[in-house]
Amino acid sequence: MTNHDTGSPFAPHTPSETAAMLAAVGVDSEEELFDIPENVLFGGEFGITRRSEQSVIEETTELLGENDDLTEFLGRGHYDHYVPSWVDHIADRSEFLTSYTQYQPEIAQGFLQALFEYQSILVELTGLPIANCSMYDAATALGEAATLTSRVRTATGETVLVPELLDARRRDVLENYVAGTELNVETYPMNDGNADLTALERRMDEDVALLYAETPTVRGTIEEQLSELGRLAHTADALFCLGTDIVALALVEEPAGVGADMVVGEAGSLGLSTSYGMGLGLFACREQFLRQVPGRLVGASTDETDRRAYTLTLQTREQHIRRERATSNICTNQAWVALRTAMCVASLGPDGLVELANDCVSGARELADRLNAIDGVTAPVHDRHHFREFLARVADAPDVRKRLETRGFAVHAIDDHHLQVCTTETNADERGRLCTAMEDAV
Repeated sequence: MTNHDTGSPFAPHTPSETAAMLAAVGVDSEEELFDIPENVLFGGEFGITRRSEQSVIEETTELLGENDDLTEFLGRGHYDHYVPSWVDHIADRSEFLTSYTQYQPEIAQGFLQALFEYQSILVELTGLPIANCSMYDAATALGEAATLTSRVRTATGETVLVPELLDARRRDVLENYVAGTELNVETYPMNDGNADLTALERRMDEDVALLYAETPTVRGTIEEQLSELGRLAHTADALFCLGTDIVALALVEEPAGVGADMVVGEAGSLGLSTSYGMGLGLFACREQFLRQVPGRLVGASTDETDRRAYTLTLQTREQHIRRERATSNICTNQAWVALRTAMCVASLGPDGLVELANDCVSGARELADRLNAIDGVTAPVHDRHHFREFLARVADAPDVRKRLETRGFAVHAIDDHHLQVCTTETNADERGRLCTAMEDAV
């Protein structure tokens, strides 16, 4: 475009240019270019009063000030770890914030390299050779693992077995994913927070296509029987998928070593503050499933001058190839969040990540011991090792939760008698005050 008298690179058309284009296609207005049914066409006014930026900020600040100022000991899939300030500063650079999909590798080498490093981190942590550059969240990653199972059909069955304590939201997403396949979802029982191996062994047969287990579980327990679970799956000619998160991977048994065919879970616990919504799904698998991996893969090669170069590769999403041959219709990823996670892991380094993971175990154990010393509280409920969070039994969990809230603390009440408490380095200094409040609340 030339002769720009108004506009910007993001909205470049001047009134005269717009009029010339409309004349060229033979219409009088832009509205004529769209065929909008009358029954959905809105012809009124929005009724939004024009406001200055200052007045909007003042009103928004006042509204947000009405929120309760609570110290959160919440978990169950959303975890708060310290995010270094430099992560915000670097990730907020315009070349990262405005980058969508790196379809033009010649101008996106920096971002592509960062995503390649993110994939490499997951490969090192899981022991599996293939990792994509992110899913929406842990729930969609699990759904994609199930549909991958349906496609590869090395498994002969049609049942996806999941823990009976699987987070209900993840179960709902999984059910939506398998609705268009021949797969169905069933649960297997738990014993003291972990998989009931005896009951599961009785259930495993040729009808099972995928066995899914988690460590840590939704209640924070560390699964101690991963190798046995992998063996059960493979004996039944089923695939074994392990759900975990990026911090726990630094401490738990290497997934590849316990027979995991796929690893899914949440990676946004590093790099994102708790948003209770947006996440970052991790997905890794064995090399034999390379061409069935959902989402995006960044590959490394060399250019014509033998310099290392990065590009999106093996793009088998339905927007790139025929729908019937596509691996998935997931059409984007969480590239910017993956960038932040890679930055956090790099800043911690291998030793720092292990130290953080160990703190997640010791912190939960110490807080559970302190709560257990309070009359009327039993913690932890499960006689297991815990990661970040644990259950505590009280007489009236909903009432205790409300009492704690009036004292400035937020915890989960998961049923009539059980609270769930989560602790990380960001609320470690408040553990003593929580215990004092608990003494008054029970």
